[in-house]
Amino acid sequence: MTAVVVVGAQWGDEGKGKIVDIFTEHAEMVVRFGGGPNAGHTLVVGDQKFVVRLIPSGILREQTTCVLAQGMAIDPFSLVTELDELAKRGLVRGKSSLLVSDRAHAILPYHVLVDGLREKGPDALGTTKRGVGPCYEDKAARRGVPLGLLRDLPRAEALIARALACWAPTIASLAAESPKVADVMEKLREVAPRIVPLLDETSKLVERAVRDGKRVLFEGAQGTLLDIDHGTYPFVTSSHATAGGACTGSGVGPSKIDFVVGLVKAYTTRVGGGPFPTELNDDTGERLRKRGNEFGSVTGRPRRTGWLDLPALRYAVRVNGLDGLAITKLDVLTGLDEVKVCVAYRTGGRTTEDFPIDDAEHAEPIYESMPGWSADLTKARKMSDLPDTAQRYIQRLERDAGCPVILVSVGPGRDETIALRDPFTVVRRSG
Repeated sequence: MTAVVVVGAQWGDEGKGKIVDIFTEHAEMVVRFGGGPNAGHTLVVGDQKFVVRLIPSGILREQTTCVLAQGMAIDPFSLVTELDELAKRGLVRGKSSLLVSDRAHAILPYHVLVDGLREKGPDALGTTKRGVGPCYEDKAARRGVPLGLLRDLPRAEALIARALACWAPTIASLAAESPKVADVMEKLREVAPRIVPLLDETSKLVERAVRDGKRVLFEGAQGTLLDIDHGTYPFVTSSHATAGGACTGSGVGPSKIDFVVGLVKAYTTRVGGGPFPTELNDDTGERLRKRGNEFGSVTGRPRRTGWLDLPALRYAVRVNGLDGLAITKLDVLTGLDEVKVCVAYRTGGRTTEDFPIDDAEHAEPIYESMPGWSADLTKARKMSDLPDTAQRYIQRLERDAGCPVILVSVGPGRDETIALRDPFTVVRRSG
């Protein structure tokens, strides 16, 4: 296997940072293909904790080149801050460790302003207010600013003036004052010398790495149910969070992808607004939140928690073409006498085992209960180390999802993992 894609199979926050870090032990390149600083990936190595928002989780591996591909929306000011933080730890070694696409679009101060103002209104979606959505709006409207224009600031200035003229009525309607073009340009001139040396035609470099047989891991952001096309619209992100986004966002054709891994928590969480049929607004939900430390790594907001949704997981397996599942935070369920899973829905006067993607707000989940466990799981390193009830829970998930489990995480640390199969060496399932 050469090209492996890792995506979230729920509403994001599935633990992609840790799993990507584990899978990149032997990877030579890690590519972020979508999203922006709204995606916080947490890594725990020993007694050190790292939170990366733009830079791929593979940055901890010395042999790995990290790529911010053209499908991303990149805040140049946040990028410089993150580079400084990582440089203090000796984790960024210039272009040998990090490449940035010159076609990725820049999140600029007016994008952040609009995003924040909208979230104060009645139609708030629960975004991270990092400007990601407005940046993608400008990209689709053909007035965005690719990072490559940091090499040609007069051209960038003309596009920024055009964009600000378009945003001015929106900003005024939200009772705020538009930034001045000169002020935006002054800030860009400060960071451009730091970013320009990292810019490159990354799609060409990524495709060449795959063609040369190098092990390349494509790191997704957010999750399947937040995908702009396949998520619970309109409560979605502005990019393609499914596996297909790895191709459009990095410039590699679909025939080059060898294996797709979907990450799924042993329960379910969601941040912000939107339907969440299996949400728990009770003591059990609060217990999951506290034990799982379910607070956004970017915003600090408490995440909504609920039982595992098997119809939603099957949906994620289908739209991503998943070849393997990585289960995270199984240890958080320890101590519960029973664990429930959603197995079907009642919606529109009928029962269905499909996820009601367009009626999730009104659909009624149907649950089955399974016995819980009380044993500490964090020392487990193979499946037989787990209690029988925990093993049966994993087997049920695997069977109902129709996709093999290749990894189980039993704690936040890199070593607190049951690794069943390496996606770079596993034989892909047929059919």
